[in-house]
Amino acid sequence: MSDPQNRVGLLLSSMSRSSDIEAQGGIIPCERQAGREAQGQREEERQSKVIYKLSGRKYYRVKFQFKGETIHKCTRATDAKSARSIESRIRSELARGNWGILEMKPAPMLKEFLSKDFLPFTRTRFAGKLKTRQYYEYGSERLSISDLASLRITEITGKHAAQFVSRNSTLAASTVNCGLRTLRRALNLAFEWGKLDKPVRIPLAKGERQRDRVLTDVEIKLYLDNCRQPWKDAATLILGTGMRPGEVYRLRWEHVLLNGSGGMIQVSEGKSKAARRILPMIPDVYRMLLARYEAQGKPNDGWVFPSTARGGHLEQGTGKTQHSAAIAKANAEILKANEKREAAGLKPLPLALPAFEPYVTRHTALTRMAPYCDAFTLARIAGHSSITITQRYCHPQADAVERRSRNLALAQNWSPRLVTMKMHCCQRTRVNSM
Repeated sequence: MSDPQNRVGLLLSSMSRSSDIEAQGGIIPCERQAGREAQGQREEERQSKVIYKLSGRKYYRVKFQFKGETIHKCTRATDAKSARSIESRIRSELARGNWGILEMKPAPMLKEFLSKDFLPFTRTRFAGKLKTRQYYEYGSERLSISDLASLRITEITGKHAAQFVSRNSTLAASTVNCGLRTLRRALNLAFEWGKLDKPVRIPLAKGERQRDRVLTDVEIKLYLDNCRQPWKDAATLILGTGMRPGEVYRLRWEHVLLNGSGGMIQVSEGKSKAARRILPMIPDVYRMLLARYEAQGKPNDGWVFPSTARGGHLEQGTGKTQHSAAIAKANAEILKANEKREAAGLKPLPLALPAFEPYVTRHTALTRMAPYCDAFTLARIAGHSSITITQRYCHPQADAVERRSRNLALAQNWSPRLVTMKMHCCQRTRVNSM
């Protein structure tokens, strides 16, 4: 007969072994679950290494090893899910022996890309902007007859742009830059459409004429006095509001508010979204628009500057013709006055109105507004989408800088004379160092 104490010991030992087994059984599923999670994490890390997107790029790329070779290809996919499916398809095609899937189509030549892709895009994108379409069409024409036309778009660099400038040195800088701006726009579109792996920097030619002249009060009065209608009223509107000439040509009465003592002008379309804005009227502009409004029978709609031209309104050609005629008439009167002064033995007057472009009237208006508002407000008035363009109209003069320094000196109890002397010393030092 066995000992009861031994039976108890055996029972306890069996119970401890069973509890250990149960505990191990509970640990094993947890370890398996942790292993699965770690494997899934490793798979995600592997996938993140297989597909990736460079900073600033639009499309995902794939990179993996297949039979000892590195496969590196752009997927043309903008999201990770589509890129993974493309990567799986590439692997499956390679497993079948279809290595042709890795072959990329050769990039088109510049002339082909301009005619088949770029020009159709510009005609659709700028359907309502004739001047913009004509600008890009002319630039494409200049590029098509150049040496760049036979290059593939992936081969063009800034060096080729510099060669384009040197080979067209007999042309005006603005004409050369028309071709370069067209090239820059075309290559940027090729990058957005996935035909280029990276954008290309295209520098412009130097020496392009800038319309940065500012008319004086005497020149403005002499100019307006010799303008014919309707350009006289159009120039008055530009000088009073800083509107673009094209915006003035297309102005309609639906966008003009005359409230009896003033009014507002709504610019409903323009070069960009920032061009759509509302501008107040100064007294000269209000009186001019009120007179035209009453002369036209107080219409509720229609063009403010109607014309018999094809567009039904005043156009650029007529504006430039009347602008040149006003300058010629003003200078002719000066010449007649000088003949009389010479006959009387007096000193002749200088040529009072040198030639300038119609756009100078807008530059003059915005420059005269600049001292009375900050650059951001001026950008809103001008309809600029970038304040960098607005900076062209801010011309701080030496007297303005000195006046501001004097005010600062008085605020800090400095001697204004000492500040002025320091400024003159700095100016002399700067001039001597140049």
